[in-house]
Amino acid sequence: MYRLTIKTGFAAAHNLINYQGDCENLHGHNWKVEVTVTATELDQAGLAIDFKVLKRETNALLDELDHKYVNQHHFFQDISPSSENISRYLYHQLSTRLNNGNVKVDRIGVWESDNACAEYYE
Repeated sequence: MYRLTIKTGFAAAHNLINYQGDCENLHGHNWKVEVTVTATELDQAGLAIDFKVLKRETNALLDELDHKYVNQHHFFQDISPSSENISRYLYHQLSTRLNNGNVKVDRIGVWESDNACAEYYE
């Protein structure tokens, strides 16, 4: 089994819903995102998946959130755009784009600060 991880990020504003505290107010983060995939086989070039492909698909998805008000994104209309829910959203969307029988999204980590990360996996 092979495990590959990339790190990228996005900047956006949000406010938590049903949160009793300062984070219920509009604020922003420079989120860091870690995407980890697994694979059982390598291709003829010795790659599980080309890092270029992994970065391209991840960044295309993050473009939906980058420099946006996350609460206005269609997925977050009825749920709080917490780091936990953002990681779940990214996991499911990237799984649709990348999972192919060999490559599988393993986990998504969303860092809202240098010391706080939420991960989603199945």
